Amino acid sequence: MMLPIHIIFYIFAIIAVASGIAVITVRNPVRSVLSLVITFFAMAGTWMLLRAEFLSLILVLVYVGAVMTLFLFVVMMLNINKEAKQGGFVRYLPFGIIVVFLLLMMMVIAVGPAYFGHLYMPPPPQESVNYSNTWQLGQVLYTDYAYPFEISGVILLVAIIAAITLTHRGPVRRNVQRPADQINVDPNDRVRLLKMAVEKKDQRQSLKRE
Repeated sequence: MMLPIHIIFYIFAIIAVASGIAVITVRNPVRSVLSLVITFFAMAGTWMLLRAEFLSLILVLVYVGAVMTLFLFVVMMLNINKEAKQGGFVRYLPFGIIVVFLLLMMMVIAVGPAYFGHLYMPPPPQESVNYSNTWQLGQVLYTDYAYPFEISGVILLVAIIAAITLTHRGPVRRNVQRPADQINVDPNDRVRLLKMAVEKKDQRQSLKRE
């Protein structure tokens, strides 16, 4: 029997899938970022149905409120026309189709179609009054998965340092002020005084007439 919670779940799932497809199909980068925001909101609603309130709120506050704002800033700083000319969606389309096919095969083999559908997804059980989703998540994360959590943090730190190192390059074909060179400059090398003869009034008038 399909309950109202299943209908709400399917609504959020359809919104998430449609906005996820829009992320990779729309040509405007700003619209792509906004589609990803809608995907995050739909997934937050899905997690809220599963009574994972902490993960749902973190997804909205951190990803939508902070990460996607940075994405928008980066997109606004890009030269969209130049990136559109250099982009090759059709060129990478076969590779994307192969990756999607492999992911679908992994999902079907690992999970199997027998576990899909509202009959195999009953509503979450009712928890006690003192139940804390945050405490349960921290209990599992910092006990059973403490080492993987720390390793993932180190990997992310290395990725951040590598990204900063790769992007922090010297200026190319642009003028940049160098305070050290400006302080150590010799005035004799920058200013040169020329002694010129004073022109007479009659000479200036003759030049104007010519």
